[in-house]
Amino acid sequence: MPRPARHITRPKGFHAAGIACGIKTSGKNDLAIVAAETDVPTAIVTTRNQVLGAPVLWCRRVLPRGYGKMRGIVINAGCANTCTGPAGLKDAAAMAGETAKHLGAETEKVLVASTGVIGHPLPMDKIRRGIAKAAGALGTSGDSAALRAIMTTDTREKAGVVTARIGGQKITLAGMVKGSGMISPSMATMIAVITTDAAITPRSLHKALTQAVEKTFNAITVDSDTSTSDTVAAFASGLAGNQTITPGAHPYSVFAKAMLELCDKLARAVVADGEGATRVFEVLVRGARSEADARTAAKAVADSPLVKCAVHGADPNWGRIAVALGKSAAKIVPEKLRIRIGGLLVFSGGTGREFDLRRVRSHLRGKHIRIECDLGLGRGAYTALGCDLSRRYVTINADYHT
Repeated sequence: MPRPARHITRPKGFHAAGIACGIKTSGKNDLAIVAAETDVPTAIVTTRNQVLGAPVLWCRRVLPRGYGKMRGIVINAGCANTCTGPAGLKDAAAMAGETAKHLGAETEKVLVASTGVIGHPLPMDKIRRGIAKAAGALGTSGDSAALRAIMTTDTREKAGVVTARIGGQKITLAGMVKGSGMISPSMATMIAVITTDAAITPRSLHKALTQAVEKTFNAITVDSDTSTSDTVAAFASGLAGNQTITPGAHPYSVFAKAMLELCDKLARAVVADGEGATRVFEVLVRGARSEADARTAAKAVADSPLVKCAVHGADPNWGRIAVALGKSAAKIVPEKLRIRIGGLLVFSGGTGREFDLRRVRSHLRGKHIRIECDLGLGRGAYTALGCDLSRRYVTINADYHT
């Protein structure tokens, strides 16, 4: 019999479990715990949406600077615990308290995340029983069960593992993520948990995480909607045996590179699993006045429903790309703008160019599509990732219970 796949517990010092407690009407797994053996360096990045889920408020309360030392995280799917008033925050705290009791930790040492339908109260009796059941199942063979427990409209499990060497010691980083719709992180409905056995200070972990998130999770979009519940949490057990990582030294750059690689894997998996998606497309903007302008322009193209529909139909409609750039807050001078699809120039000097229509359409029918936009105004660059907009996306979200 094959051994269960491991990812989130691959780094030393972590245990996970996922169980069904009755939140999802399907009867599928809907509650997960990921825990360290002791309080460990922890960092979080949360949504920029102004309508916040109670679990996000709880996480910000217990980690006001975004980093510190925590024991673990409890996550439920099927109910977002958002727009539930003071009772919702009380329930989030209760989830942390129940989990902490079983882990032998303080309530304030447990993070909470919830995903699912907005506006419904949590079924706390089911959750309390579920937490006890999950805590009793914690181990190193429940990784897939934990990942399935945090999924909603996801169609596949999304996880990854990256290794590196620091001072002769092997370090491991692992992660799991859920997200398929309501994806346009500003840190999608997106929740990610990352573990590592590297020895690193909480502040250094937070710096590496925020740097990676900006270029990965914040670079993807499925439908331009930023969730109320976006949370990325990273935990470091320190059991790899390396010298403690601090900012500025070479070991930090090695760790930050590994964190970026892991987050990139997870982010790409999210956008590839976008609701109804059949293709992923990359929007590379260069020549912007600043990196901020490049990011604004790239996300505008990746977010555009018209561009996404054109990608779905393999339609080389470069006008939609130009319009998306022009409506953004980034500085655009049409006469300096150059647009390429699949490496072929389709627009420059303020007008369309002759191009091989068959080659461009063939590129757009591929699984991975590249759109390049040179603004000709500076050195700012940024790459955004999007997916096509299909009829199935409308079907999924028209039928999604609200």
